[in-house]
Amino acid sequence: MKRTLLTLTLLLALAAGHAQEPLALSRQACRDMALRHSEDLRRADNAVRQAELDKQIAFAAYLPQLDATGTGAYVGDLDMMGMQLQMRGMYMAGIALTQPIYAGGRIRTGNRLAKIGRESRQENRRMTRMQVIADADQAYWSYIAVTWKVRMLEAYKAQMDTLFAQVENSLAAGMATGNDLLRIRTRRSDIHYQWQKARNGANLCRLALCNVLGCPQETQITPTDTTINVPPAGRLDTDIALRPEVRLLHKQVQAAEQQVKMARADLLPTVGLSAGYMYYGNVRLKGMTQDAQGNALPFTQKFSDGLPVVMASVSIPLFRWGSGLKQIKKAKLDVENARLDLQKNTRLLRIEATQAAQNLEDSRLLIETARSGAREADDNLRIQHDRYLNGMATLTDLLNAQAQWQQAQSNLIDAQTQHKMYETEYLRVTGRLE
Repeated sequence: MKRTLLTLTLLLALAAGHAQEPLALSRQACRDMALRHSEDLRRADNAVRQAELDKQIAFAAYLPQLDATGTGAYVGDLDMMGMQLQMRGMYMAGIALTQPIYAGGRIRTGNRLAKIGRESRQENRRMTRMQVIADADQAYWSYIAVTWKVRMLEAYKAQMDTLFAQVENSLAAGMATGNDLLRIRTRRSDIHYQWQKARNGANLCRLALCNVLGCPQETQITPTDTTINVPPAGRLDTDIALRPEVRLLHKQVQAAEQQVKMARADLLPTVGLSAGYMYYGNVRLKGMTQDAQGNALPFTQKFSDGLPVVMASVSIPLFRWGSGLKQIKKAKLDVENARLDLQKNTRLLRIEATQAAQNLEDSRLLIETARSGAREADDNLRIQHDRYLNGMATLTDLLNAQAQWQQAQSNLIDAQTQHKMYETEYLRVTGRLE
């Protein structure tokens, strides 16, 4: 019994340790998890399936339709030249096959509209997918930026702890003042405050990333793509032809043009052909007749039979008070509005792409500047620390050098992670984020 309890305890401990193991996550894995989890993307997938069904429904209008009918009726007796026609419980049943011959272009236009709708849904899915990837990248790099700042502040804390110990020893030897120790203690408190804020921010960013990924909130995440390579300067393409928003605007114009044809079809004749078979029964004819001797005798004759039916129908609209022409004019105005939307929004999307390219190029330059500043801050801190130990620099000089080092490291972290975010945004606004 004790051995069993010990085994269960060990298994539970191993399971708990395994559950708390951090999730190592690359940027691509982050994107894949976000795509699998996204409710918006699943809704977009459903919309694409619905559009496929709409296309199939529209195509079915080309095909003949087979219908079955059944009718039962109770009608009072009818007097027919001294005889009674009884239809008490009469019934009719049949099947009919109907084939549209010409519908004024409604069927063809309906299929084109369904095709445009399917293509629009596919572009909408692309747009949703790109947004999910962009949100995942934003959360991923934000989390990396804050975790890097936590580590940088921990290194800064270690520097201050070392300096505090050195000044404390110098104070004991009479080579420093209590004011120096107080200044360092105040700076240590400030750094600890910044470090605690950064840790809280890192936890919030982790929760945001877990939300994007669909992970439990307690999941610990360890990013693995922490090497940021900046490509050399080059001309950035700002063409937006691949962007889903632009293609959706073109589809909107195409759909409006098809609506004009649909409105025009209401003024054209329609032709249909129908063939079927009808069976009727329980119809009786009652009356009087004479035998060979001239005597009157009652008789009843029951009718039940089937007959084939073939019909052709033509419907020609003649006069509707001009409503059809007004519908066409209204549809043409919708086409003009769609083209105006295309013109306006295309111009705005080009501006957005240009801004994204400019942000990406500026961020590359900022990284170069931030790296240069970080190297200079490292050298300055090393020199000031050596000079302070040799009595050639004041404590103020050393503290200022440390503050400059912290700011330079923070600037480099912001520049690098912001560059990756701008890179994702540039690919999104040019329609190439896949």
